[in-house]
Amino acid sequence: MIIVEDLHKRYKTEHGPGKWVLQGVNLTIPRNVNVGLIGANGAGKSTLLSIIGGIDHPNKGRVERRCRLSWPMGQGGLEPTLTGRQNAKFVCRVHGHQEDLADRLAFVLDFSELGEAFDEPVNTYSSGMRSRLQFALSLAFDFDTYISDEVTAAGDAAFRKKAAAAFQAMTNRAGLIMVAHDEGALKQFCQAGIFLYQAKALWFDDIGEAFKAYKDTMPT
Repeated sequence: MIIVEDLHKRYKTEHGPGKWVLQGVNLTIPRNVNVGLIGANGAGKSTLLSIIGGIDHPNKGRVERRCRLSWPMGQGGLEPTLTGRQNAKFVCRVHGHQEDLADRLAFVLDFSELGEAFDEPVNTYSSGMRSRLQFALSLAFDFDTYISDEVTAAGDAAFRKKAAAAFQAMTNRAGLIMVAHDEGALKQFCQAGIFLYQAKALWFDDIGEAFKAYKDTMPT
């Protein structure tokens, strides 16, 4: 379970504090529920996801994480001067997986499909290759809830299909909090929805109802 309580977030601009991206947001996200974040560009979807994941911090309010939460899949956390293999080794050791290190590395190499590039520095990777490595690293560990920001857009069509299958496999053992611009992807992977509008967040048990509320706010 993840509890979001009275969350406020805005960013500084050259003219002072900006407008509220999130204001007074209260949510309870149950375990083993796949939820999609829905809203217009700039509505605060990625901001809320980053705060839930601990990557960003609110100006006010708190997030209580009563579960093992992944880092944002396909983002950050890589040392660019190290190889993909060295990065994977470091992450495995941080998470206490020294004894089965070889198996974890084999999984990351196989899933990421990096081939010989796995032993090249990450700063030589394309953005898609970096996302595939980070995605594979996330799947190499058992989290209660995974968070994803546009990961299904990473890589070619074959890898996107592989990523979709991995998301489907998660549904029996973990929850997912997901941002994607593709309505079809959100409906495919998520049951519930959080609609962000005018710095507020509304919970819907049915993601279809969340999309209906979103479309009702769009100009005709």
